[in-house]
Amino acid sequence: MNERLTIGQLYPGKIYPAAQNASAHKISQQENRTDSFDRIFQNELLKFSNHAAKRLEQRGIELKGDELLQIQNAVDKAAAKGSKESLILMKDMALIVNVANRTVVTAMDGNSMKDNVFTQIDSAVVIS
Repeated sequence: MNERLTIGQLYPGKIYPAAQNASAHKISQQENRTDSFDRIFQNELLKFSNHAAKRLEQRGIELKGDELLQIQNAVDKAAAKGSKESLILMKDMALIVNVANRTVVTAMDGNSMKDNVFTQIDSAVVIS
């Protein structure tokens, strides 16, 4: 059987010969779906490096659910533009995010941002 891909179809990554046992094929497809779901789910999550977690704690910055959602949306926008390292400015805080890994690298509050120069970034997203 010849498998064809159509626009919008997800490619599971493996093509099985027609002579292969159907039950083994089903099990492999289920494993692929689970792996794919886990990979997609992990790509949607926002992670915090140990350094960023320490900075958030030291500076008394608490991120609530809606703020995390706004940051995730900002990371999505930066990724859509091809950004690699992005500065996200939100209220009185700044976050440096590795866009490809969806990882917050460091965090600063308003006082820490004063007279600071941000280097090694290729984009900035301002959240109002």
